[in-house]
Amino acid sequence: MTFKELGLDKNYVKSLKEIGIKTPTEIQAQAIPMLLNASTDFVGLAQTGTGKTAAFGLPLLHKINPKNNAVQALIIAPTRELVQQIKKQLFKYTKYNNSKIFLEGVYGGEKIDIQLKNVARTTHIIIATPGRLVDLMNRGAVNLSDVKTIVLDEADEMLSMGFKNDLTTILKAVTGKKNTWLFSATMSDDLKDIVKRYISDQAIRLEIDRSSIVNSNISHYYVETTLHNKAHALMQLLEAREDDRGIIFTRTKAGAQALKHQLEQEGFNVGALEGDMQQKERDKVMRAFKNTTLQLLISTDVSARGIDVSDLAFVIHHQLPEHIEYYTHRSGRTARAGKKGESIALILPNEYNELKKVETTLGIKMKQITV
Repeated sequence: MTFKELGLDKNYVKSLKEIGIKTPTEIQAQAIPMLLNASTDFVGLAQTGTGKTAAFGLPLLHKINPKNNAVQALIIAPTRELVQQIKKQLFKYTKYNNSKIFLEGVYGGEKIDIQLKNVARTTHIIIATPGRLVDLMNRGAVNLSDVKTIVLDEADEMLSMGFKNDLTTILKAVTGKKNTWLFSATMSDDLKDIVKRYISDQAIRLEIDRSSIVNSNISHYYVETTLHNKAHALMQLLEAREDDRGIIFTRTKAGAQALKHQLEQEGFNVGALEGDMQQKERDKVMRAFKNTTLQLLISTDVSARGIDVSDLAFVIHHQLPEHIEYYTHRSGRTARAGKKGESIALILPNEYNELKKVETTLGIKMKQITV
């Protein structure tokens, strides 16, 4: 299947070709024709790294009328990084368009005055974090009366970050005839509640086979260790992969910082991302990681949302995640764009039940390795 065969305008096909996207992923091949050809609500379940941005972004761009200067679509995402990434992707897709489609990203961590000025200009699509969009709505800075499509990206993550009230505020505020497209890696009870209340019973539902995504090109391993030996085991894993780049996941903010200091003292080239960091500091770390001056990144689950870095050879779970679906989010940071990757968990003797639960729920087999 080619993008042309999916029904995309030739100018979008040309842009995709130029940025090296030649073959649709499974979710793109299935979702694009559905969303292009029908006016419908949509629920898509697919893991991180499967190409969701193009799956919703390309059909959405086709639905915009550039001659109408009003806001016609909203894309809501959990983090500033993901908002910026989506905006950047959509901008690239529109390179060869005959008429300009104007995109605006709004998010916390930047002065609201700048964003108020930006949305006052012609804007066709607003890409936003939930809290900042509600801020702008409360100030009367955005007119949503012409919005025909709302996209909720990484919906499960927005709920786990505490955005349920903001999301319901946004969904209630768009009162005209609209379609809501929801993309998520998992379907929690809270998310089922949102779907029940705000998405039509006739919505198209698409689930990309979970096991094929979790297993695709990722080798899953675990290392048995003790609390006392854990740091040593981690360093041996890193030394064996000294030429590779990867992310180490911790459960807590304090754990991320403590591990960063410990690895720095041992000479590793490492940075950390966690929720208490100032946005300026976070941006600095992300820039260094993206331009490869930083080799290793330590992150909590929430802070990793929206990180889009290719060529990561591995992820290491310093602790198994609190929620099983986070294992998939974490693993999905490696093995992108058809490349291979490793997902390695450090396991204490009392964590075998957790390990088995991950294997059973996600349909994967984790192989023991020694260091």
